[in-house]
Amino acid sequence: MSDTKPFRILGIQQVAIGGPDKQRLKSLWVDMLGLRVKSTFVSERENVDEDICELGRGPTAVEVDLMQPLDPDRKPAVHTTPLNHVGLWVDDLPAAVQWMTAHGVRFAPGGIRKGAAGHDICFIHPKGNHEFPLGGEGVLIELVQAPPEVVAALG
Repeated sequence: MSDTKPFRILGIQQVAIGGPDKQRLKSLWVDMLGLRVKSTFVSERENVDEDICELGRGPTAVEVDLMQPLDPDRKPAVHTTPLNHVGLWVDDLPAAVQWMTAHGVRFAPGGIRKGAAGHDICFIHPKGNHEFPLGGEGVLIELVQAPPEVVAALG
């Protein structure tokens, strides 16, 4: 594997936490720990109702998503794994996806698309397979295109 990567991982963009009732999650994360709810996101396709919270300020703030399913019997089941996924800022998402795919990383279906916070995103699958043996070893990993101010602050 070549050590020359056409991208850099800059830092943690988000941590997504799922549960059957996001109000219970908010009791801890917002009421007790003091995170600020900055927006909400609801998607039938992704079976999610989430509050997007912020830890810190400015371009280096970390997003903490508190998620509950719209339908607990449908997939994706955002509540069945309490730590749903970890998001990482990347300076060049298309280059990262192309390079990692060529080096055996398995991505979840859906490709690069707009995420809940408006950034381009894609997901590394939690498990590898025969064709793409590298996965998140049980953890869903979101790659998030860093905007210029994040690249400047973290790069």
